[in-house]
Amino acid sequence: MMRKDIVVVAMVACGLTITGAITGTSARAEDVFQDRIAPILERRCIGCHNDREREGDFSLQSAKAAFDDGHIVPGEPAGSHLLDLITPQNGKAEMPKDAEALSVEEIQLIRDWIRDGAKWPADLRLEVAKVSDFDWWSYQPLKRPPVPVLNDAWANMTIDRFVLAKLNEKGLTPSPPADRRTLIRRLTYDLIGLPPTPEEVAAFAADTDPKAYEKLVQRLLKSERYGEHWARHWLDVAKYADSCGYDKDKLRPNAWPYRDYVIRSLNEDKPYSRFVQEQIAGDVLFPNDPDGIVGLGFIAAGPWDFIGHVEVSEAKIDGKVARNLDRDDMVSGAFNTFCSLTVQCARCHNHKFDPITQENYYGLQAVFSAVDRANRPFDADHQTARRRAELTGQLTALTAARQVIEDEITAAGGKELADATAAVVKLENSLTPSRPPEHGYHSQIASAQEVEKWVEVELPSETTIDRVVLHPCSDDFNGIGDGFGFPVRFKVEVVDQSGTRTLIRDQTEQDFANPGISEVACDVPQQKALRVRVTATKLASRANDYIFALAELRIFANGMNVAAGAAVKAADSIEAPIRWSMQNLVDGKWPRAGEPDAIEQLAAAKQKRDSLYQELASAPSQGSSVSRQDRIQSYSAQITKLESQLNELPRQASVYAAATNFPAQGNFKPTGGKPRDVFVLSRGEVTMPGSLAVPGVIPLSSDVPWQFSPELDEGQRRAKLAEWLVDHDNPFVWRSIVNRVWQYHFGEGIVATPNDFGRMGALPTHPELLDWLAVEFRDGGQSLKELHRMIVTSNTYQQSSADNPMNTAIDGGNQFLWRANRKRLSAEELRDSILTVSGAMNFEMGGPGYYLFALEKTGHSPHFEYHKFDPADKASHRRSIYRFIARSQPNPYMMTLDCADSSQSTPRRNETLTSLQALALLNNNFNLVMAEQFAARLERDNEELESQVRQAMALVTQRPANETEVEELVAYAETHGLPNLCRLLFNLSEFLFVD
Repeated sequence: MMRKDIVVVAMVACGLTITGAITGTSARAEDVFQDRIAPILERRCIGCHNDREREGDFSLQSAKAAFDDGHIVPGEPAGSHLLDLITPQNGKAEMPKDAEALSVEEIQLIRDWIRDGAKWPADLRLEVAKVSDFDWWSYQPLKRPPVPVLNDAWANMTIDRFVLAKLNEKGLTPSPPADRRTLIRRLTYDLIGLPPTPEEVAAFAADTDPKAYEKLVQRLLKSERYGEHWARHWLDVAKYADSCGYDKDKLRPNAWPYRDYVIRSLNEDKPYSRFVQEQIAGDVLFPNDPDGIVGLGFIAAGPWDFIGHVEVSEAKIDGKVARNLDRDDMVSGAFNTFCSLTVQCARCHNHKFDPITQENYYGLQAVFSAVDRANRPFDADHQTARRRAELTGQLTALTAARQVIEDEITAAGGKELADATAAVVKLENSLTPSRPPEHGYHSQIASAQEVEKWVEVELPSETTIDRVVLHPCSDDFNGIGDGFGFPVRFKVEVVDQSGTRTLIRDQTEQDFANPGISEVACDVPQQKALRVRVTATKLASRANDYIFALAELRIFANGMNVAAGAAVKAADSIEAPIRWSMQNLVDGKWPRAGEPDAIEQLAAAKQKRDSLYQELASAPSQGSSVSRQDRIQSYSAQITKLESQLNELPRQASVYAAATNFPAQGNFKPTGGKPRDVFVLSRGEVTMPGSLAVPGVIPLSSDVPWQFSPELDEGQRRAKLAEWLVDHDNPFVWRSIVNRVWQYHFGEGIVATPNDFGRMGALPTHPELLDWLAVEFRDGGQSLKELHRMIVTSNTYQQSSADNPMNTAIDGGNQFLWRANRKRLSAEELRDSILTVSGAMNFEMGGPGYYLFALEKTGHSPHFEYHKFDPADKASHRRSIYRFIARSQPNPYMMTLDCADSSQSTPRRNETLTSLQALALLNNNFNLVMAEQFAARLERDNEELESQVRQAMALVTQRPANETEVEELVAYAETHGLPNLCRLLFNLSEFLFVD
């Protein structure tokens, strides 16, 4: 017998809701199970818990297998523990784990089913979906459905006809329209995320023009604030943040251009297909448009493992794992966002619910196999971008033409010229100093030059030594090069086992010239040593700071280096392998000069090569009377001119985006556009590669080709994916976006699982309406603003949120939209509203994100010190969309208010009511400072306290205060002060909730 708790975990992890007895099933109860309960089990559960796979040693495929547990008590919902697990507490249910929570309707359905005896017909066996099974609503082709014909004045728009038809079917009635104040408040928050002013509310309420509401919609959609508000929804899904996440959480100072791109694209009402394509392959499909590069910030928006990419080789298992997971993030990000499909479920096995195989999934990984995340240059100005592309194209053509002549000379010179050239290369290599990638030891950075730093080597045992050698570093940071970090003044000391310290080199009174990469030796007359310490008393200058660095410290005893591999200690150290590490000081690697004897040999070899080359170059080029040399010089002159023109163009900006060419950093090296080999991994393990993956997409039916040619380069692969996504016949993309927009207006989508249109997701409540919206959007110009206009001008949207007990008895969760849903302000909306009503808001748009923390940088990772930040800093009084978002340490105030977790896609925000929120709104330093600024605004505008109170209420609630409220609030302000009254008003439900 299986343990009871294990059974429940196995069941609920897939979102199930059943167990019971099989006795006395009535026809009605059997119908309820077959029509309502069984589809949930088939969609959410038996892909894992079936008779064949029995994950958790449990099956739900038949009544016999399912009813061996006692967590459901037939007829007693209150005694059924399963209901406790699936019912949300503080906004989150304990089960299902790592999946969308069950809807209110599903939970109620299960509760009723248990109450009625949890009946399951004994002969009813549930079916497991097959990988080849495309018989699911979201895979069906998009077709414009017929619009219901209704004789009802309420349904004067197409949206209303679909909604009313469903209301009639369910025995529900629509609600009356909301009042004017509620409408303008709801609409203004929905479209621009800010409160309307009291003047705007009064003007709208008094406007008798029948088109007043439509004009209000038009004004709000034209506002630049629209893009700022709706970009936040998009960035939630895209996992945007300004740091990388994982344990080092490195900063991304150039992530913000992608955020600004989203805002700008939405304000410009860019056609959706263009918006999608720019974010997958804009550099290929729109090469002369800056947005074609900046849009690729979407691919790079999610978390990135610095250690797994920079500090671990791609050849090692951990490096392979990191890159596999990185591609998984790109694939899942694209398909969750644009298609609402959970393709990532096929990373370890064929998708258990949807027709997606491992071959499909790893084919998508192959599309992104050459791509990494890095800073990428771009021209913000369209004309500059076109000019740079034009000059670069000409430069490429001329360089290729010159190379043809060079190849002609090489062919004519044959083996003689090849041997002469090889001799020059060999001698040049012998003269080139070697610079190992392990640079050496590097102290922490100091802001003053006189700060003392030390590093020492401890030998395994006390040894009699006779020589100590210091080897300087070589690094091109800030153009320093050889001698990087070598101290200007220093001393070398030997410490024996008793602790006696002997000074063997004192360079503390006079500056020491940069030694380049020449060794600095200290002879020691037979000195006993356990430790050798080098102390820098005057540090080397770097850019605007000071450091101490050494490539190697060798300690000799009878001609042998006894320091090799010994222990190293230091006052402080930057540990950034492979370049900098304390242990690099004794690894036997340091910069070495070339062989000076080769200089004369090199000069002779060059003369021989150049003479032979000159003789060949003076001959006429093939098919021309002009010499090869003259043609090369002509091409070179034109190339020089083009390079000069390129250098004269404005300096390029940088965006953190998908990239294939960038400066290498440790083990993180660009592919140069060459796709990596991607294998179909057994169980998702990089140590168990199968066949080579072929780039492709996912099939939309069993007879549609889905693979691309493996010969396509990386850009062509992404372009193919982008074109497939926005194809007219791709049903997912068009349904997905209209469902998202619908959700943000109504609080829940027509499909309640916006990132999952598969069998694990919810069924659409209004499938015909969803398809009508998708077709209308796809074929009507793909304007998001027009989609908003259609939705918000409908009577469905304009309904009151007031309760109707008769409707509530039928549809308590308002699944079928018989009223408006009451919504609480999101974290950003609330913060922005506080800034706005207090008069502190700075509406400056774009640019790098502002900090809401004091940033402390360390060698390992940044620290985001929120408690050290002053909320009175005016630089932070901008809209919340522009704040710098750190993944590892998110803003405590914003997270308390249910802000999105940027490490995962958040298609729908949690909406909780907790005591922590009330405490934050009363006591957070931001609210305290804004209460003072709000009070100062009221005092500037009004002399009398009563007038100040009336203005405060109008700004916060967008309505006049009644006389009782004025009397009570004036009394409160007289007792506790106007700032405390403002603090109280920030906590009003009328302020926190839209309706």
